[in-house]
Amino acid sequence: MIKTFKDLESLNLSGTKLAVVCPEDKQTLKAVFTAKRNNQVTPILIGDMDKIKSLIDGDSYKTVIIHHTSTPEEASEVAVKMAQKGDVQSIMKGKVDTKVLLKSVVKHIKAGKLMSHFVVHELEGYHKLLAMSDGGMNLYPDYEAKMSILENSVQALHKLGISSPKVAALCAVEKVNPKMPETLDAERLKKEHELDCILEGPISYDLTMSKKSAEIKGFESPVCGDADLLLVPNITVGNILGKSLVYSAGAKMAGVVLGGKVPVILTSRGSSFEEKYYSILLSGQLERGSRD
Repeated sequence: MIKTFKDLESLNLSGTKLAVVCPEDKQTLKAVFTAKRNNQVTPILIGDMDKIKSLIDGDSYKTVIIHHTSTPEEASEVAVKMAQKGDVQSIMKGKVDTKVLLKSVVKHIKAGKLMSHFVVHELEGYHKLLAMSDGGMNLYPDYEAKMSILENSVQALHKLGISSPKVAALCAVEKVNPKMPETLDAERLKKEHELDCILEGPISYDLTMSKKSAEIKGFESPVCGDADLLLVPNITVGNILGKSLVYSAGAKMAGVVLGGKVPVILTSRGSSFEEKYYSILLSGQLERGSRD
């Protein structure tokens, strides 16, 4: 079971080929070359060759494959077609608009189900990695979409070595309230899912993260104080919660898009080297888990 990002670093991910779309910024290249140097991935750089070479120190560019393309659209198409053929096992966004890359992804390698954003956080004081979905792709998912997001996330957690992940279907309250549709969805998910996981919902954030708070309120669930996954009701909750954990609580994070033929790394242009690097490792482990 992978409990920390250091655990991810210790894995043997060799054999994973990573297509990097428009790696025309130093943070992306630093993350890619760090993973390459540690024998964790074999990168294939796709974009403007002159721009890429100008950002790589010394002659290191000679140690990687670079496919020259004239536009971000062309680079995106090349990357997803490689994934379609099985030539690469994951895709990473560089200095390219998310919409441009996702357009090609959806066109060529969507796996026939909902795509969703899956993030894992390493929090000081929490005893294991804490995953969250979906705070990056689906705006206001209905019940069916939430079930697909749950399925994507649980499958990912299985690949991280968690055989029966504990899932919190987050709401503002822990009781069903007809005036709060997300509580109805959470209750239904708990009753109807057939996945290998333990799901609690509706459940509030404090009860999810603090066993003591749950004891005070008389709320009993194995998820309390031991959650593996926070299933958020909409993108607003996921986005704000995720950024709060990173910027206010000092969490480290890594994220990928699930639901395609291969994992897609969509870190923002302003993401740190650390986030990009750990996202590469997360992607590699999820791809390796698909083969095992």
